[in-house]
Amino acid sequence: MPATDLDLLIQAARRAGEIATQFTGPEAKRWDKPDGAGPVTEADLAVNAMLEDMLPKARPDYGWLSEETEDTADRLSKDRVFIIDPIDGTRSFASGSRTWAHALAVAEQGVVTAAVIYLPQRDLMYTAAAGQGARCNDAPISTSALTDLSMAEVLAARPVLDAHHWHGGTVPGFTRSHRPSLAYRMARVADGGFDAMVTLRPSWEWDIAAGDLILREAGGHISDRMGLPLKFNNPTPQLDGVVAANTGLHRALMTALATPTP
Repeated sequence: MPATDLDLLIQAARRAGEIATQFTGPEAKRWDKPDGAGPVTEADLAVNAMLEDMLPKARPDYGWLSEETEDTADRLSKDRVFIIDPIDGTRSFASGSRTWAHALAVAEQGVVTAAVIYLPQRDLMYTAAAGQGARCNDAPISTSALTDLSMAEVLAARPVLDAHHWHGGTVPGFTRSHRPSLAYRMARVADGGFDAMVTLRPSWEWDIAAGDLILREAGGHISDRMGLPLKFNNPTPQLDGVVAANTGLHRALMTALATPTP
C-alpha cells in the first residue's frame, strides 16, 4: 500500500489514464445526464469504477464524493474524504481533444491535503501535499508574480466578461483565454502559465478540490467569488465560484468584481 495519500492518488491517477486512453473519445458511448448536468461517457464510468474500487479499499475509513457516483450523506460523518472527478472536461474528451484531466483529492475536515491533476494525453502530472509545495512532472511550480490586472492573462469562460459582474459595469482590460477543463485551468495558474482564473458560476467540489491545494501550494491565493476560503465536503457539494491568482492579483480581482445581487 502506498505510504501517503499523495502516493496513492498518483498511483490511482496513472491507472485512470491507462483506462481512459483505451477509449477513442468521439467513438465512446455517450449519454446526457438529467437536468442539463452535462454528458457522461463510458470512459468516465470505467475510470470511476476503478477508482471507487481502488481508493476506498486502501483507505476504508475515508468518505467518497465523485461526480459519477450517486452521492450519500455517509461522507459527512467522515474526517477525511476522497473528492474525485474521473474525467474533468468530458465534452473535450468526447470531441477527441487531448485537454481533459483526472482530478483526485483528499480533504480533511473540509481542507484539501493531497491532490493530483493528471492529463495523460498531455503527459502532465500536477501534484501537491499540504506543506510540501506543488509540482508538475516532479518539478516545483509557482504562480506568476504579475499584479497588474490590466496586463493579466486570465482563464475564464466568456460570460465572465459580462459588465454586470464588475464594479461600475467596467470590465478590466485583461486578456481572456479558456481551457475546457476547470481542473486544468487551475493547474495552469499554479504553474505560472496564466496569471489568474475566474469562474463565477456555482462550481462542483470535484471540479476544483484538487486545483485548490495545488494552487495554494504553488503560492497562489484561492477563494470563492465573495473572497471566502474554499471549504470542501459540504452537504451540497457546490461552492460559490472560484477566483485564483497570486495574492496581489487576487486582491485586484476581488476589488474589481461587483458584489452579486441576491
